[in-house]
Amino acid sequence: MEWLQTLPPTSRLSSSALSFLDHRFHTQHTLSEAPNFAAELQTQCSELDRSLDELTRRLGAGLAAYASFSGEIHGLFGHVTDRLSTISSTVVSDGGRSDGDGKGFREELATLAKEVARLETVRVYAETALKLDTLIGDIEDAVSFTMSKNIRKHSSQNSQEMHMLAIKTLKTAEGILTSITKAHPQWKHLVSAVDHRVDRALAILRPQAVADHRALLSSLGWPPPLSALTSSNSDVRTANPLLSMQVDLKVRYSENFLALCNLQELQRKRKARQLKGHDREVALQQPLWVIEELVNPLALASQRHFSKWVDKPEFIFTLVYKITRDYVDSMDELLQPLVDEAKLLGYSCREEWISAMVTSLTTCLAKEIFPSYNSKLDEESVTGIQSSAKISWLHLIDLMVAFDKRIKSLVEHSGILLSFDDDIMQKISSLSVFCDRPDWLDLWAEIELGDALDKLKQDILDDNNWRKKVEGAVLSSYTDDHKSPLVSDTFLHHLASVIDRCRSLPSVSLRSKFLRLTGLPIIRIFFDSILIRCQEAEGLTALTDDDAIIKVTISINAAHYFESVLKEWSEDVFFLEMGMDEDDKEGLESNANSYGEELPESSRKVIFDDEIKRLEEFRTEWVEKISLVILRGFDSHYRDYVKNKKQWQKGEEGWTVSKTLIEALDYMQSKMSVVQESLNGRDFVGVWRSLAAGIDRLIFNGILISNVKFHNSGVERFGCDLDVLFGVFGAWCLRPEGFFPKASEGLKLLKLNENRVQECMAGGKRWLKENGFRHLSLTEAEKILKNRVFMS
Repeated sequence: MEWLQTLPPTSRLSSSALSFLDHRFHTQHTLSEAPNFAAELQTQCSELDRSLDELTRRLGAGLAAYASFSGEIHGLFGHVTDRLSTISSTVVSDGGRSDGDGKGFREELATLAKEVARLETVRVYAETALKLDTLIGDIEDAVSFTMSKNIRKHSSQNSQEMHMLAIKTLKTAEGILTSITKAHPQWKHLVSAVDHRVDRALAILRPQAVADHRALLSSLGWPPPLSALTSSNSDVRTANPLLSMQVDLKVRYSENFLALCNLQELQRKRKARQLKGHDREVALQQPLWVIEELVNPLALASQRHFSKWVDKPEFIFTLVYKITRDYVDSMDELLQPLVDEAKLLGYSCREEWISAMVTSLTTCLAKEIFPSYNSKLDEESVTGIQSSAKISWLHLIDLMVAFDKRIKSLVEHSGILLSFDDDIMQKISSLSVFCDRPDWLDLWAEIELGDALDKLKQDILDDNNWRKKVEGAVLSSYTDDHKSPLVSDTFLHHLASVIDRCRSLPSVSLRSKFLRLTGLPIIRIFFDSILIRCQEAEGLTALTDDDAIIKVTISINAAHYFESVLKEWSEDVFFLEMGMDEDDKEGLESNANSYGEELPESSRKVIFDDEIKRLEEFRTEWVEKISLVILRGFDSHYRDYVKNKKQWQKGEEGWTVSKTLIEALDYMQSKMSVVQESLNGRDFVGVWRSLAAGIDRLIFNGILISNVKFHNSGVERFGCDLDVLFGVFGAWCLRPEGFFPKASEGLKLLKLNENRVQECMAGGKRWLKENGFRHLSLTEAEKILKNRVFMS
């Protein structure tokens, strides 16, 4: 062949050239490809010649720029040298001049010092700029190599090694930029210019690094087939490509993994520097790239199945959970040590894996599941035909809540104690889909409330639920017997169910909003139902009938039990966080509740404050009404007793307690026995105390200050009547006379002898205070004593 004649003698060829030719043309068949190979070598030589010419041109331009810059620096230093020579000669020739000339000399020295400092800054700037230019040039060369595969330098290194070299150089440059930002913040233009060139390099380097990582994963057999998920746990571990890699592949994967982690850490540091002084949390906390590259192909493989299971969402949740669970252990065993080696602070591979899988699920929910269910709800509202759309909605929520609980247990099983704050919850909760779609949260709250009210309507109308009592306060730790009807427990169970679902929401603001939209209306429906029952009882018989009183006491018992449970729940941190969140939003600008009423400082941090206040006011109002009804009945039987004024003026042989007083006390006891039997203990205390205060006023106004003349026998009789009255109330307290302060002190005044009466009249307020009269004014005491008649 002609081309063989152009070869020089073998004696003139080097040993490396001969070895190359022997390796390339070792058979007759390969010799036939020699022309093509020669053309290929000529093309490569031409490209290398062009590259060499370009490098030579860049080197010449760089040397020329450096020479120019060096000339400027030399000129500056020459100027300083001239100034120093001038000053030195001035000092030598004028050393004996006056102090005024010395002052000028000091000014010259200060000016010179500033000039030297300026030149030092210029020198540092020049050296730093030159060093950065060299580093960026190396980075750009490495990036160009990874793109074109043309060897410009480091010819013995492969593409992966060039990636690592580029990242290492980038870290060095970033370190210099960070030090510049701290030490020389005025060098903004230099930092900006370098950042611009680095950004261009990273725009090429990161996609290439990710592409190389994906290619390596594909060569490892990732993602594994979804059919492997039906196998046992031991088979899944065997089928996991990450755990079944050979040693050489494991080394390659580790190097590639570390390169991508180092690149992400570099990006994080650059963002931290660039965003210094701003809110950096959102920008800096990015998902782990290497985990995303594992999850994305799995998500794409699962998407085909998700599209078929829109009406069977339980299959979707099951598949996502099984993928997450089956591969989560390999995150701890294989990948976490690599992340730690890369010094990526604040990253847990287990958490990142779970978060990425949950994100793929929420994406499916947001794009396919919820829009499909919402369209069914819209069709139902347009046609008016009842369908299963709302049931499907609630079923989907049940699946999401159950899924989140299982996912949370996976995170907890890492053996690391984690605090599940809102940021973590949003990453691992499928309910985080509501963070971006608050209108869906409103729709869920509407459906949830409608479902609860539909069930509660039947419970409210069932009289058995009002007659039967709650056996054991299972929702409260209070030991009091509330005597609450079953209907209050029913309401509380529905409210507890809403709260339990609300707990799964991943942020305090979402939980607070959902509870206000769903939980508070349930409480208000309960309040309206007990209020209506009381108003009905009052409207029919004005509470004079025992059945009406019992009906009211049942409602009071229900309110008391409900209020006790709400107060106990309000001590939970779960509800206190909601109050604090509301305070942060409002800036504590207003103390008013939702009814426009002023609240104390301590009442602003509980979401149930307004409802608890309404229940308290309801109990107080209707307890007062019951005691007022009994007091009116007592007064009607008591009037004849008051009208008989002669009984206090003369004594009777064998007299007993007045018949009219006995009738009044008998009426009161009969009513109070009904109330005591049907009303809870705490509110019953309010009834008899209010009744005692009313009877005390009746006795004081109707007898003691009504110009009735009391003789000695009358005083004795009045004391005996009061003892009977105190005996009745003694069944409910130890010192009943303490609840009849005016009647007790009035009797005490009447029992004074004539001399003591004169002392009281003369001593006035001071005497009353010294002798233990705390509830009678001086005018009232004088009026009582003027009605006291002493027989000489």
